[in-house]
Amino acid sequence: MSAARPSRVALLCHSVNPRGGVVHALELATALAALGHEPVVHAPDPDGRGFFRTTTFETVSVPASRVDGGVTDMVLARIADYRRHFERPAARRFDVFHAQDGISGNALADLKAAGLIPAFARTVHHLDPFADPKLDALQSRSVSAADAAFTVSEMWRTVVRQRFGLAATIVGNGVDGRRFRPEPDGREAALAARLGLGGGPVILSVGGVEERKNTRRILAAFLQVRRMHDRAQLVIAGGASLLDHDAYRAGFDIDLAAAGLADGDVILTGPLPDADMPALYRLADALAFPSLREGFGLVALEALASGVPAVVSRLTPFTEHFEDGDVAWCDPLKPGSIADALMIALAEPSRSRLAKRGPVAAARMGWGAVARAHLDVYAALPKEAAHA
Repeated sequence: MSAARPSRVALLCHSVNPRGGVVHALELATALAALGHEPVVHAPDPDGRGFFRTTTFETVSVPASRVDGGVTDMVLARIADYRRHFERPAARRFDVFHAQDGISGNALADLKAAGLIPAFARTVHHLDPFADPKLDALQSRSVSAADAAFTVSEMWRTVVRQRFGLAATIVGNGVDGRRFRPEPDGREAALAARLGLGGGPVILSVGGVEERKNTRRILAAFLQVRRMHDRAQLVIAGGASLLDHDAYRAGFDIDLAAAGLADGDVILTGPLPDADMPALYRLADALAFPSLREGFGLVALEALASGVPAVVSRLTPFTEHFEDGDVAWCDPLKPGSIADALMIALAEPSRSRLAKRGPVAAARMGWGAVARAHLDVYAALPKEAAHA
């Protein structure tokens, strides 16, 4: 498969919101289009709002039903939504079907079993530890039924091989250096005023309040940093997951109330417009990213490209693609270690050294290389799609 032989590729996501796998799919599609292919990104869209970001390629908001039950009910409903969409012959006119998650992977597995598509690929960004056996079985099926697998790191390639016996192709992640860069673009002052940012330093966490994002330990570390920087602010941005994080959020709220901080010391933005994110990184003095489980760590890569010192868990997969000196490492299970790394990221000369090193490190990873890593696998997938 090459730019001389363009292919029409259906990329399927679980959501139109700015989560890591969705960002990956949109950037992959941009790079595939630049190589001459015809990507179309799909996602269930219950509100009909469309994707969080405008694109230069085609996207499809799949009609999605309202769900009154829990996460399992929602997952089953979204699989059914996808099936109904692709049961129409006109919706299946693609050379390649590529799922980015368990929801779309199960829908494509159903369509393949029904003889409506010949094959599909599945990217495993990460696997979640579901307590519900039905959810865990659905997650496993979305991988085991695939005809080809991709991962964004060696760590998850090993997991896929050991758990499913599949030889996955590592495709990595990239960063758009035109958007995420150290130079201001004029949005910073207005965004700082809207969020209520003061003299700082500003510590940024991206991804909302979630256990795998380690938000409660980030808060505990921030309280330690405040002993040295009494005007420090913690900004927790984003948070639009389909999973249920209510119990963890309740614990975080208890921790926050017990901290006795003033209004504005901790700012929870909720989901932000995509256009705000580059400026938000540049407003930060350090990124707190002591995550416990990720496919790659795209947030850290965006921060580095923006010249923001990043505190990152010394765990795989992060240690695969970030080198000593690129980031300030921490033990994510110890708030004191997170706090120490934040102090290193905020103090000179380490702050300037990390800020200078970040864009250089980020430049090693581009979306063009990610797209090219898919092409041989795409070409090997059966193409005799059944449109009837």
